[in-house]
Amino acid sequence: MAAAMQLNHFTRLGIDIVELSGRMVNTHSAELRPKIIACINGGTGRLIVDMRGVTFVDASGLSVLVSAMKAVDAINGRFALSGLQPPVLSLLELTRLHHIFEVFFTLEAATESLNLP
Repeated sequence: MAAAMQLNHFTRLGIDIVELSGRMVNTHSAELRPKIIACINGGTGRLIVDMRGVTFVDASGLSVLVSAMKAVDAINGRFALSGLQPPVLSLLELTRLHHIFEVFFTLEAATESLNLP
């Protein structure tokens, strides 16, 4: 069984940041989804999911990200992904989700973009 996903949530410059690490797979998605949604519901309306530490994502992991984006959209917020590792970015490109998500190479670039009016 894969080690549990690690989630660290904090706020910087008025933006909620969720740092993830590990493998975003089916065995963790049911636990991960409500944690991210709780960050959105109690948050600022702007969320960056920093995925520098995520080494693999399966379809259920993509579903968690889509659900998070929809939850942020429902409150007219902004959602972005940052720090995607090459295999994860390749999966987003293969599934064409890189056209749906705002994707940034670094957390700093995502923070700067989400702080623009």
